[in-house]
This record gives sequence, structure tokens and C-alpha cells, in this order.
Amino acid sequence: NAWDYHNGRAEEVMGKALAMDGYRKKAFVMTKVCDRDYDGAMKHLEDSLRRLRTDVIDLWQFHECNYFNDAEYLQEKGGLRAALEAKKQGKIRFIGFTGHKHPKIHRKMLALDFPWDACQMPINVMDHGFESFRHEVVTECNRRGIGTIGMKGCGGDARMLADGVVTVEECYRYFLSQPISTQVVGLASMEHLNKAIEIARAYKPMTADELKTMSARLKAVAGDGRYEMFKTTQRFDAGHHRKQHGFAE
Repeated sequence: NAWDYHNGRAEEVMGKALAMDGYRKKAFVMTKVCDRDYDGAMKHLEDSLRRLRTDVIDLWQFHECNYFNDAEYLQEKGGLRAALEAKKQGKIRFIGFTGHKHPKIHRKMLALDFPWDACQMPINVMDHGFESFRHEVVTECNRRGIGTIGMKGCGGDARMLADGVVTVEECYRYFLSQPISTQVVGLASMEHLNKAIEIARAYKPMTADELKTMSARLKAVAGDGRYEMFKTTQRFDAGHHRKQHGFAE
């Protein structure tokens, strides 16, 4: 979840669900903070706690670190200080950051003198061969014991599936075969959920030969980012963050 999803409605809906039948005790709750400054981050935290109907958020992540100066913003404007204080106060348990634009931005975030617990990034069959988070970020996180969360496993808009370039089974097998902690998947219906469960139950790790063959097959369409437009355009970038950096919402 995130503070800005559906103008806060997404957290409110999740909060209602967590309040039912003791689900909060069973769930690991993650949401994301959008502001980079101390006061804004603290306000977002209180908003999220209220909407989610909880006293503590398990994983609180800085949302959409998609700009090369986000690391400086967080350090200089107090966002990192807010996160550490919130953790000390017991309002959050773990701190992370997310982003989908470029692995070098993630590397700048990781270079900060800050005890990151988690890092979220795109992990998919196209990423393997283009501005790759898998190659440039995952290894460093694993070396440092930072939890790795994959996302956009089917490219964010699933256009690669609609165009018949890959199958959903190939997409799932790929990201499940990577050395990451977990993968966030988009589920728009019960049919999608049941399909994901079916694939997971039948899962067999992708072999090195299978990966090599698939990479060769996809090379022509993976190398220019056409199926990862969150890297190459602002189409997937949230208005809140565009405004922070002086771009039109």
C-alpha cells in the first residue's frame, strides 16, 4: 500500500479488512510514505496509522525514489530522521525504499549512511537484459542482508502478456527463481489469484539453460525498454512525486 494510493482510500479499505476477525495479528503490514521532509513524513505516518487502524506498521518504505536527487532530499530535508524516530517510538518496525526508474538511483540510496531493512524494485524477464535491477541492486542488497522485494513481474501493465511475447507462467517462473525475499504481484480478480496460486504450486526453478534460451529469445524486445515503460517514461510516475521535483502532475 501507500499513503497516496487512491488519495488515501486504499489504506482505508485495507484498514477495514485488517480490523476484521483478528487479521491484523496475522498480517505483515507494509505501506509507503511519499514526502521527503521530516514534517511531511511524520504527517504521512500518522495518516497511515489512522487509516490502517493499527498502532504499528511492520514495513514503512519511502515511495517512488525515482529521481537521482531523492537520496539527497531524504538526507537533507529530514525524511530519514523521521523514519529513525518513528522506529525508536515503536510506530514502525522496519524501514525501506522503493523505486522503478533506474538501478543507479537505488545504488545512490544504498550508498547513504542509513540502516536500510528492505529495498523494492522491478524484477521481471525484461529487466534481466535492460538497466537491470536484478544485476545491479539485488546482489548488493543480499551482500548486506537487506530484504529484497520484487515488483512489476509482468511489466507493470502486462502488455508483454497481451502481445504474446511471454507467458504468465514464464514471468512467474523467472521472478520466483531469483534470489529475492519476496515478489509483490498484481491481482485484479479472483481468477488472477487462483492462477497465481496454481503457478506457484507447480513451480520448478528455471534452469541456467532455460534462462539463457529465454534471454536470447527476448533480446530484441527487452533491450529498448518497450515493455518496461516505467523505466523509460513518466507514465508510471505518481503525481505527488513529479510535483516534488518540479514536473507537472
